Amino acid sequence: MTTTRSSRAHKRWRRAFMALLAGVFSGVMLLGLANPAVAQTEEDLPFTVNVNVRTGGEGVEGVTVAVSGRGFEGEGQTDENGRVALGVPDKDGAWTVTVDAESLPEGTEAPEGFEFSRDVTFGAGSSVAANFTLEAAERATTSFWDQFASRAVNGLNFGLMLALAAIGASLVFGTTGLSNFAHGEMVTFGALAAFLFAVGLDLPIWVAIPLAVVVSAMFGFGMDAGLWRPLRRKGLGTVQLMIVSIGLSLALRYIFQMFIGGGTENLPGAATSTIPGLGPIRLSITDVVSMGVSIVVIIAFAWWLMRTRIGRATRAVSDNPSLAAASGIDVDAVVRIVWIMAAALAGLSGVLWAYFRPGIKWDMGTSILLLIFAAITLGGLGTAFGALLGSIIVGLLVEVSTLWIPSDLKYVGALVVLIVILLFRPQGLLGRRERIG
Repeated sequence: MTTTRSSRAHKRWRRAFMALLAGVFSGVMLLGLANPAVAQTEEDLPFTVNVNVRTGGEGVEGVTVAVSGRGFEGEGQTDENGRVALGVPDKDGAWTVTVDAESLPEGTEAPEGFEFSRDVTFGAGSSVAANFTLEAAERATTSFWDQFASRAVNGLNFGLMLALAAIGASLVFGTTGLSNFAHGEMVTFGALAAFLFAVGLDLPIWVAIPLAVVVSAMFGFGMDAGLWRPLRRKGLGTVQLMIVSIGLSLALRYIFQMFIGGGTENLPGAATSTIPGLGPIRLSITDVVSMGVSIVVIIAFAWWLMRTRIGRATRAVSDNPSLAAASGIDVDAVVRIVWIMAAALAGLSGVLWAYFRPGIKWDMGTSILLLIFAAITLGGLGTAFGALLGSIIVGLLVEVSTLWIPSDLKYVGALVVLIVILLFRPQGLLGRRERIG
């Protein structure tokens, strides 16, 4: 008795389940029959006509576009970029693409004689394009001399920024004979210090930059006291010291990457408005401030080097360290001051370089290290004013050379000119062995 009731209940549940499946299947079939266009779009329209409607270089949104041929018709509306993709069942023969003139947005007009309909033919691919340009975009052209003037001013700005770093490296070479390959990291350190104060501690940028220069000077003092002075006292030669500087460069570079990551960070005020009324020359307020700061600092450094007692002692140590020591000059103290000055100038250069790029990266100083050495060599090894002249020449060559060569090769062009000049004047433009500056 129980078995019979259980069997009947099971049959009733099975019949109900089958009825449910039949209902679902019938509903799906009815939906498919009620909306055959969807099925046709997905399965029977494998080829595409890509339509673009533009005016003045900008896409026109909301324009109705139709495609027709051999009894088939389809239509769609352009998106915010003025594009729409219309499917067609085959690619044999020509298809007619028509733009609905009544659907053009208010204020958008077609020129007289404009053809709102045209035929397109497929090639070997599965898509074809149809472009409707209501009004051509105005093409701005700039003369060669306008481009030259603009790039020359940018090159001067870059050269002054480069000079700050090159003068510091030249001071170090003139007093110690060391080609410091970690000088690029001193440039990066200044930019990172400014970023820490301005963004990390939310200080005003006019406070953050002087603090970054001071911290950079302390960084130079620490490197000399903790590394370079002990190595000099050990009697290491310039080649050994140069190898140590290469290792220090690698270590500092990847320490910076560990803290800042591989991305690009920007200092506050990196994007400022362009100053009007300069003709083809485009200079922002930041560019003008950067050039002004560079010029003031370079003039102050020249006065310090030529007029102060420490500056004269620095030149004496560069001429002959042994004779300077015999004359009562504390050579170690002078070298330490040189390291402090070089690091401070490099730090300021890093801040200006971050605005010129624009952006801060963990290896930003390394990217201009070769140009720093090129400027020093071009101006004359061990001469601060030679480094200034060499930096301006390199900066101008780097920017102006993009008129003839790709931008990716602009640094190479400066080095080629360096080689050519050294073939005729090996000591550099202002090279003098007996004096720095």
